[in-house]
Amino acid sequence: MERKPPRRTRERILELSLRLFNDFGEPNINTTIIAEEMNISPGNLYYHFKNKDDIINCIFQQFEREIDELLTVPTSRKPNVEDAWLFLHLLFELIWKYRFFYRDLNNLLINNRTLELRFKTLLAQKTKVARWLCEGLAGQKELKATRPEIEALATNMVVVATYWLSYEYVLNPRRFSEPAVVGEALARGCYQVMALTAPYLEGNARRLFEKLAGEYLKD
Repeated sequence: MERKPPRRTRERILELSLRLFNDFGEPNINTTIIAEEMNISPGNLYYHFKNKDDIINCIFQQFEREIDELLTVPTSRKPNVEDAWLFLHLLFELIWKYRFFYRDLNNLLINNRTLELRFKTLLAQKTKVARWLCEGLAGQKELKATRPEIEALATNMVVVATYWLSYEYVLNPRRFSEPAVVGEALARGCYQVMALTAPYLEGNARRLFEKLAGEYLKD
């Protein structure tokens, strides 16, 4: 069998740092802890990264690469309700994978100007996709809303998606790392975001929303 090449130290540092930030919170982890967990010297770590912010920014670059494809607005066709559910499902999975960015967001933005600017861009991209979904449904007469209502709806969808895991954590902090609890939290997040559109949905879109909502919440 062909053996895979060993991962480089830099990649291992990023992987370990993401896990530590996710598990224990970014403010509670410093470069000394990362080096100790890696079983390398601080000097070896600083050879690859200047400081903790450098590690955080590189992890965010990974996040951006993964989410950019998801946030690319298709131009070949108009969206439907199933597209919205799929988008939200994939979005929440990515948010969970990089959850420390969302859980520790205020602290990170205060201390990291680069991250502040890039996260604003990310929120703008999410709002653009939410707007595309709403406008696509409106264009097919499956969502009835005015332009200001669509703008508010798109913004509210992004707000709920951005802070949903923090809300769920407050409800159940001691069990939040359990896979079953996480899965339920992500499913509820998808439903809560889509529920914002429910008062505006009509016809087939409304019926499809009710069908998909029932599947998500059946447990």
